Amino acid sequence: MSDLQKEVSELERKSATAARLFDIRRIIGGLFVVYGVIVTVAGLTASDADLKKAEDININLWTGLGMLALGLFFLGWLWLRPAVAAEPEPGEEPSDPRSSNAGGARR
Repeated sequence: MSDLQKEVSELERKSATAARLFDIRRIIGGLFVVYGVIVTVAGLTASDADLKKAEDININLWTGLGMLALGLFFLGWLWLRPAVAAEPEPGEEPSDPRSSNAGGARR
């Protein structure tokens, strides 16, 4: 295997790792789980005065549990269907945005 092929395969591996690392489902799921835990704990420790203000509905508890469920849904979705880096079609060269003429021709 030539040095160029090794370098290309290393870049492809790094690209796939970056695609998995910055998957938006991981960010959204993680934030909802963290905030869900915080709000659920606030709901579990609510005083009688807090419940009386909300007409005896523990809104923090229910909202926290909903946030936890949504966050776990996103993380489960990520686990069941992980992100895969797009593979270029055979014979197609990867595009380089610096060399494209997308912004119009310069003279």
